[in-house]
Amino acid sequence: MTETDTRNHNPSKQQNGDAATELSTVEDVFDDTYREKEGPKPPRRLVWRNIILMLVLHSGALYGLMLTPSASVLTLAWTLVCFVISALGVTAGAHRLWSHRTYKASFPLRVFLALANSMAFQNDIYEWARDHRTHHKYSETDADPHNALRGFFFSHIGWLLVRKHPDVLEKGRKLEMSDLRADAVVMFQRRHYKLAVLLLCFLMPMLVPWYLWGESLTVGYFVPGLMRYSLVLNATWLVNSAAHMWGNRPYDQGINPRENRFVAFSAVGEGFHNYHHTFPFDYATSEFGNRLNLTTVFIDLMCSLGLASDRKKVSQETIRARRQRTGDASNKSG
Repeated sequence: MTETDTRNHNPSKQQNGDAATELSTVEDVFDDTYREKEGPKPPRRLVWRNIILMLVLHSGALYGLMLTPSASVLTLAWTLVCFVISALGVTAGAHRLWSHRTYKASFPLRVFLALANSMAFQNDIYEWARDHRTHHKYSETDADPHNALRGFFFSHIGWLLVRKHPDVLEKGRKLEMSDLRADAVVMFQRRHYKLAVLLLCFLMPMLVPWYLWGESLTVGYFVPGLMRYSLVLNATWLVNSAAHMWGNRPYDQGINPRENRFVAFSAVGEGFHNYHHTFPFDYATSEFGNRLNLTTVFIDLMCSLGLASDRKKVSQETIRARRQRTGDASNKSG
């Protein structure tokens, strides 16, 4: 099998078990023809609504942390369950399934992932995938929604507190998104997103412990509600910030994304970022399978249950060749 270079991507065959699957040319491959416009940058325009909401959210999350000692063991376990479900809605759903098409999911699994994604409340699947494909296609440029060259704060949360750069809007509108528009689950979630978020991100995490084991509504709202929501947000944001700044680059030292074990742990498998930007079509986002990669464990489990199939995976031969050609000689991940 020949090596696939993500900066000059052509459809090729990748081996997945005994079956060869054709890689689709989705809009997640770096475009090295893009050039930033010369001249002064557009003025930074603050989005005060988002600034206020983020301040309120993180204040509530800190209060939830203070309430944690008073929460029952069942409530803390429920908080962890909600964290994992929310995270999988982003990682296994919006990211690996819908942004990159790294595997195929049955209708029941797609429904579950859409519900989990609504619990995560990080924009609907269509918008999340559009921004993520833009991020890959124009990584670390003005057209990247969370360009890490603008600093840790901007790539972590600041990009949500200001108006998008005009190039982000322009390039995002031009992406091919017909695959998502043709997905009934994605479009249903998009139409009913606000209601889904209200029910799944805020009401269900609060009401389940109150109804089933008598937890107070205050603890239910602030611990499995706001604190859990804030933790999932920041874990996801670390992929945009920390994993673009700290770590080694064993696959491509010419790009910013790094291998970061802390991010891999906190974001349930998304911290192997140098690998992911080198091979965005790999369903595991890592050459090391299930190691520090709960999302890969989940996808493998879904395949074993017949709910998912056609996982795309890069061969070890291709990985070794890419390491030798463009890696930083660290020969390890994280």
